[in-house]
Amino acid sequence: MAERILDVKNLKVDFHTYAGEVKAIRDVSFHLDKGETLAIVGESGSGKSVTTKAIIGLLANNAKVVGGEINFNGQDILKKSEKEMQSVRGKEISMIFQDPMTSLDPTMKIGQQIAEPLMKHKGMNKKDAWAKALDMLKAVGITNAEKRINDYPHQFSGGMRQRIVIAIALVCDPEILIADEPTTALDVTVQAQILDLMKEMQAKVKTSIIFITHDLGVVAGMADRVAVMYAGELLEYGTVDEVFYNPQHPYTWGLLNSMPTLASDKLESIPGTPPDLLDPPKGDPFAPRNPYAMKIDAEQKPPFFKVSDTHYAATWLLHPDAPKVTPPEEIVRRQQKYAELMAKKKD
Repeated sequence: MAERILDVKNLKVDFHTYAGEVKAIRDVSFHLDKGETLAIVGESGSGKSVTTKAIIGLLANNAKVVGGEINFNGQDILKKSEKEMQSVRGKEISMIFQDPMTSLDPTMKIGQQIAEPLMKHKGMNKKDAWAKALDMLKAVGITNAEKRINDYPHQFSGGMRQRIVIAIALVCDPEILIADEPTTALDVTVQAQILDLMKEMQAKVKTSIIFITHDLGVVAGMADRVAVMYAGELLEYGTVDEVFYNPQHPYTWGLLNSMPTLASDKLESIPGTPPDLLDPPKGDPFAPRNPYAMKIDAEQKPPFFKVSDTHYAATWLLHPDAPKVTPPEEIVRRQQKYAELMAKKKD
């Protein structure tokens, strides 16, 4: 059995605003095993980044964790003081942010920025830390690293800056790397290079990754498991094949159906907007936008129904008494492919 290093249980996070309390994260639970990549997907505002910032202790001043546990190696991170979290952050849990330009200090040489965590967390002297920083620069593919270690962030392209951010995040060999949309600010060809680099470095450092994205195309080649988030809740989670080829929640159907494929002749969209979390819905949060919604969806929150040992979805459509519905054409095609995959595995 895989070794579990992170266990998030019933996490609830509120934001205090002038308009009232925003229930940003509502009873979210998931786990992360050693060496695996978990992708958290969902549209903007679904709570992906807030969830991971709660893990690393970087929530905004007006945010408050009002319930739940975040167990990392058997200890509840939420009970640690800010001083204790400073020894965890960067050493045991690291983070890559969306925009590499704002992640780096424009006034510091990049060698210093990579070496600093080593001096703080590992107690290295400056000479050894710079030598390790140079090794990391080479490992993440910065050419002419001996010269470029003395350059400043503005002297690098966006893709190179993101490579440097990855070097800083991984230099202390953290157990968990949180990647918050690390390729959003990059063009498509550079995106592929950065994703390949992350997989290569993960194999070297043996780190576990939580990968946040709204781009499902990125997830397919990167993740082992996928959790689908909407309006501060998890709606479905499973292995990457289960969520991609045998999705069960209508929101997951909508996300996958809006992805361009070779078989699609037009781009679909999900009508409507996410709910206002100042006054969250009491039933399935996707119900107002769900063409397959039943009366119970608006009245009662669905529990997680088991699809397989690794696959769960919170939709009343999986209830034994629910009417059978036909998903969108693209989803039917994916489910047929999944059936073929399963048949091959049995053979």
